[in-house]
Amino acid sequence: MDKILTEQDKKIIRALQNGLPLVTRPYQSIAEELEMTEDELVEKIRSFITDGKIRRFGATVRHFELGFVANAMVVWDVPEEKVSETGRIMAGFKEVTHCYRRPRRPGWPYNLFTVVHGQSREYCAGIAKRLSRATGVTNYSLLYSTAELKKSSMRYFE
Repeated sequence: MDKILTEQDKKIIRALQNGLPLVTRPYQSIAEELEMTEDELVEKIRSFITDGKIRRFGATVRHFELGFVANAMVVWDVPEEKVSETGRIMAGFKEVTHCYRRPRRPGWPYNLFTVVHGQSREYCAGIAKRLSRATGVTNYSLLYSTAELKKSSMRYFE
């Protein structure tokens, strides 16, 4: 894997991190701005993924604008020997957007965190109950967002 990025590579990354334009051929549009062909750009993106330079390539949904205004971080007290298995089960639920293992802290017994989004708190609580039934973990708490303060991705080569 070649770890050195060329100036053209950096330009491509800068262009991609701005999001895809809402046009019929977004890669063609970006390629034209970068003075390359669409095929060249797509091949370069594929090589970035293959080489591990890009780990993830996806879309960000603005859930508030779609009516998903109840956002809960569900914190779980999972026996240490079951955290990996439990995390895999919970992460498998389509309603779980994030699943993290974290160390316990004094006064904080929780070591597994999941995030769910819904149109109501009742919906989120129902998802938590389903996760609990699926894993047998019964000691959990739901923490709801009160405001979205920041939502942005890392920026590179600015």
